This record gives sequence, structure tokens and C-alpha cells, in this order.
Amino acid sequence: WLALYFAFNLGLTLYNKGVLVKFPFPYTLTAVHALCGSIGCWIALELGYFKPQPLTRAEAITLGAFSVLYTVNIAVSNISLQLVTVPFHQVVRAATPLFTIALAATLLPGRGPPSRAKLLSLLPVVAGVGFATYGDYYFTAWGLFLTLLGTFLAACKTIVTNLLQSPPPQNLTQHTMPSTAKRPHERSWSLHPLDLLLRMSPLAFIQCVVYAYFSGELERVRAFGATEMTRGRATALMFNGLIAFGLNVVSFTANKRTGPLTMTVAANVKQVLTIVLAVMIFDLTITPTNLVGICLTLTGGAWYGAIEFGEKRRKSRT
Repeated sequence: WLALYFAFNLGLTLYNKGVLVKFPFPYTLTAVHALCGSIGCWIALELGYFKPQPLTRAEAITLGAFSVLYTVNIAVSNISLQLVTVPFHQVVRAATPLFTIALAATLLPGRGPPSRAKLLSLLPVVAGVGFATYGDYYFTAWGLFLTLLGTFLAACKTIVTNLLQSPPPQNLTQHTMPSTAKRPHERSWSLHPLDLLLRMSPLAFIQCVVYAYFSGELERVRAFGATEMTRGRATALMFNGLIAFGLNVVSFTANKRTGPLTMTVAANVKQVLTIVLAVMIFDLTITPTNLVGICLTLTGGAWYGAIEFGEKRRKSRT
């Protein structure tokens, strides 16, 4: 699933670069992604690939809040990019695993802290992104705040995605619950990835459209559609949405199987792999410093993966 995550994520990142050149409307493009996710999930539901889990009103509200988190995370990231340089943005976002560890200690106390070996393996991953993206580090105070906020929101989104698809720790249900009362967190969410995406995508679509409207982007899209939209561009947008749907399914499934910290480390490794592919595809040049960063991140990612595999193997034996 991680291999599929890398494939879909790298493909969508590079494809988005090409699409946004001719369709420079990021919030509308995100709305297209959410719309394709909604349609794809409805088709999968009709074909019987999953069965929606009944939810209480409180749980439905929680999912609605999660969809807001999903949309706000994208919005904050895009706004901060206008106030800081891309290298600086990537370096700050590389700290997402550190935010994830801090948040997990609060939101997932029953799962315990990561091992010392895992924490050490994060150092070359985070530092490597800094070296790999070394360049023009410019930022404003507001841009720095929004970039840090976006990093925090990205960590929140990753952890909440894992929570919604996983059962609560057994020690919470067995030792802290009265046997005669059933509390909301006594039962497992354990949502199927397609079920989670089905509930989140329509809300995210509406939120993206509303944001595009109030930011004035929707009016620019209307003018663009009347004068410059062609069948080829419409087809490219549809295919881009299909890739985004595939990425969401793969990302949610990988998150459920590996955990939030592993996903944030994988996202950092993906950043560096994107640089490598961009160099190969677009005939770009990299400095020795960038090359050192690439090697550091890939080595750290492999080190983290080996530790994760070893720990899970030991747990399965016990």
C-alpha cells in the first residue's frame, strides 16, 4: 500500500503541475478532486465493494468536522505558499512527523510513544528535506505562522484519519468503562476507506466551491470556461480527478495499515522522490547540497521502514 501511495502521490503531484499551468485555479481543482471522489465512492457502493457503517448524530458531526479540517488544511497550505518561497515551505512541512509525535501523545495515549530508534531515524529524513530543497529561503511573519499552522493541520488530519478507521485501544474500553454503560468511544469506528471517503468528499466539495466563490476564483473559472476551456483540457481535468480519487483510497488504506507517523515519514520521502523525478523529466539541475539531502532522506526513510517492519514482526510473534 505504501508503494501504491508513492506511485499515486508522485503521479498526481507531477500531473497537477502540468494541469495548473493551463488551469490556474487550485481551489476549483481541489473541488474537482472531491467531486470525483464522491462519484467514485458512489459507484463502488453500487457495485457492492463496501457497506456504509451506521453512525450516530455525534459521529456524523465528527465526520463533518473532519471534512472541514481536510479543506482548511489545503486552503492554509495554498495561502502560505503565496507568502513564503517553495523551499522554505517544504522545509517547514518536513517537520510534520514531529508534530505528529506530539499530537499522537495526546490523542493516542494508549498506543504509546515511538521507540528511540524511530525518533533517531526521523533526523536524517527531516534534515534531508532541508538540504534537498535548499535555495531561496524567504518568508514573512504571517507566512511563517500560516506555514506552521498548515504543518500542524496536516499532522492533525493524518492522525484523525487513522482514528476514524481504527478501533480504540482496548485498555480504554476494558478498564475505564462501566460495564453497564456504553459510551460513544466504546465501539470502534473502523470505517472502510471508501466509506470514509464517501462521507467526506461531498462536504469537502461544497466547502471548496464556497471558498472559491468568496475568494473570487469561481468567477475567474466561469470566464475561463467560456473562452478557453477545450475538450482536451476537460478530459485532463477528469483524468486528474480520477488519479486524486485513487490516491485518496490508497492513502486512507495505507494510513489504516501503517499508522499516522509512518504516513508523515512517507510524505517526506515522497517530496524528495518528486525532486528526483522532476530532475529526470524536466531536465533540471541539482546542486551537491541537494544531492546530499536526497540521499539523507532516502536513507532515513529506509531506516525508518526497517525499524517499523522489525517492530511489527516482533509484535506478531508475541
